[in-house]
Order: sequence, then C-alpha cells, then structure tokens
Amino acid sequence: MNRWLIVCIVLTLLALGAPLYLYYARPDLLKDPIPTHSNAAGEVDGWTPRERILPQWLLLPGVMAALVLLSVLLPWLSPKGFEIDRFRGTFFFLMAVCVAMMGYIQVLFVMGGVQGVQLDLTRWLLGGLSLFFALLGNRLGKVQRNFWMGVRTPWTLASETVWIQTHRLTAWLWTAGGVLLAVLAFVGPSLMPMMVCIILWIAGMLLMALSPVVYSLWLYKRLEKQGRLAPP
Repeated sequence: MNRWLIVCIVLTLLALGAPLYLYYARPDLLKDPIPTHSNAAGEVDGWTPRERILPQWLLLPGVMAALVLLSVLLPWLSPKGFEIDRFRGTFFFLMAVCVAMMGYIQVLFVMGGVQGVQLDLTRWLLGGLSLFFALLGNRLGKVQRNFWMGVRTPWTLASETVWIQTHRLTAWLWTAGGVLLAVLAFVGPSLMPMMVCIILWIAGMLLMALSPVVYSLWLYKRLEKQGRLAPP
C-alpha cells in the first residue's frame, strides 16, 4: 500500500476519533453552546448546542473518507492514455494534501468548541487554505495528463505541450502565491482591517485560479497559429 494512502487513512481515523472522544468521553471540556460560524470580521455569529454538535463534526471525516476511496478508485477508472500510474507517487501525495487540508479544518472546528481555546477562525482558515495551494503548487508540475487532477481545460487536455507548459506556470504561481496569501492571512489583520485582508485574499485566489485557464487558451491558440500543435 502506498505510504501516502496510509497517511490519508490515519488522518481520517484521527479526525473521526477526536470528536467522538470529546463528545462521549469528555463532554466537560466542551463549550455550550459551541461557536460554529464567524462573520467576515472574524467575529463569532453562530452557535450550536453541545448536544447537537456531533453531526457537524462528523461531516469532514466523511469527506476525508470519500477522498481516501477516490484515491483507490481513480487509478483504476483512468482510461488508456491518461493513466495515473505514470505519476502515481505525485497523485497520492496530492490526495494526501487534500485529506490533510480537510483534517486541518476539522481541527479548527473541534478546537473552537473546547473550553479555554480562543481561535481567530477566519485568519487560521484563510492561512491554512493558502498553504494548501502552496503545497499543491510545489508538486503540480509533475502531474501528467489525466481526467481527474490538475488544470484540466479543453486546451490542456487537447495538447501535451499546453498541458506541460500550463502546469509549469501554475506550479510557480500557486507556490509563490500561496505563500504570499498565507503571510497576508496571518500578518495582514495586524496591519489592516480584516475585511480588507479578506478582499485582497479573494482577489489573489481568483488570480491564481483564472490565470492558468487564460494562459492555456492563449498558448493553445498561439501554437495552433504557428502550426506547432502535436496530435493529442
């Protein structure tokens, strides 16, 4: 079994076991009601009674379990010519990063319900998401053409060259952009209003998400005009 798949399974079990332990064995450690939502300013504006919190705490472990299942199924489902086996190690690493991100959010939600713990949920959530994209970008350049993972636009799927060049650009953009957005999330609220930080963060995320799509279209049309497109 792949080591990253084992990491995914362990993280999923921990994400499931921790809330079950707190809810059934140590309910005295939990706040009542438990904060479950924050507004754009980082202020808590939603609560859930302690006796009704468990279904919410089991949602993310369910998502993590689904990702583990997909990690096993997608290589088998991949059609010929787009096999995941060509970059199997990278595939399982990136799936582990996705599972770890869900686990990180689970930790934030559960810790926010523990007495004596005060979390700026917005800051930690945005910072974690930023580092998540930085980690994805760090390995994205090794992802080969497939139907499940990567920048899958009509133009990257139609051309190996466009796929490779687009993923090289995206890897650099997401790694650098993710680190910069993490600094903004963690340090920015100390220098400017939280709402300004959120607007800048969203703008940065949109730039990171849309730039590869636009670039893949531009590169495809450029190669097509030059007659340099290789067969798909």
